[in-house]
Amino acid sequence: MASVLTTVNAPYSVQLDDAALANCLADLDLAKQHPGHISAFLGEVPPSQVEFAVVHHIPVPDLKTFAAAFSAWSGESYPLAA
Repeated sequence: MASVLTTVNAPYSVQLDDAALANCLADLDLAKQHPGHISAFLGEVPPSQVEFAVVHHIPVPDLKTFAAAFSAWSGESYPLAA
């Protein structure tokens, strides 16, 4: 999971820990406060997304629904949202 956080946090001064990232993935309004982090998670760490979700008790269908909602909000497209 460290590689996920390294990728998600790399360009930002505000660093999210795994619990904060998981909370964002469960709450679109919270995610909107960290759009770059969430975009990096959804766009740059595809092999680890599902593993991260499972470890943090986020059902994969919920993660896909979240990805679709974040995609609609951000205007970006993500494979998980398809």
